[in-house]
Amino acid sequence: MLTFSQAAENNKVHICDRLCEVLKPCRHLLEIGSGSGQHSVYMGQRLSHLVWQTSELAENLDNVRARLEAEGADNIRQPIDLDVSSHPWPVPACDAIYSANTVHIMSWAHVEHLFRGVGVTLENNGFLCLYGPYKYKGEFTTPSNQRFDQWLRDKDPASGIRDFEAIDDLAQNQGLVLHKDFSMPANNQLLVWQRRS
Repeated sequence: MLTFSQAAENNKVHICDRLCEVLKPCRHLLEIGSGSGQHSVYMGQRLSHLVWQTSELAENLDNVRARLEAEGADNIRQPIDLDVSSHPWPVPACDAIYSANTVHIMSWAHVEHLFRGVGVTLENNGFLCLYGPYKYKGEFTTPSNQRFDQWLRDKDPASGIRDFEAIDDLAQNQGLVLHKDFSMPANNQLLVWQRRS
């Protein structure tokens, strides 16, 4: 039985519309945390000029495999086992990296590992695209995001909505420059950096 995320279903069109704008020059994309695979198949099919490499933690690989077997396309690759804290990552260099709703689930140490891996893997002029909720100057963008942050921390004190400025510092340390900050439905952002080092 295929796993299903209603949130992924709700936001996939809006995210993909923006990715279609940004990723026109790209050819190889790594998706970190493919989850149910819904984004992988929808976006991979719309962005058919990309080789779309899926990835997940070992315990979640079967979810992605099942989705790709049912709905995949030739340009969407079977998932690799990728733990962002295990270096070096088992992937070749690429010119696009995408991840949705992951950095508020990870511990801060894992977010730091993610950017370390991006720094090694992302080619010059390539794009990093992160979707999810963020705080700005320590402030939540909406009361619902504040409630969501508390819910996350109640489940796992190491998780929580991240400060944009702290995330941007990690990006800058890897030679990434903010390219776009798209406001998205459901109180989320799509943050896009470009590698300029």
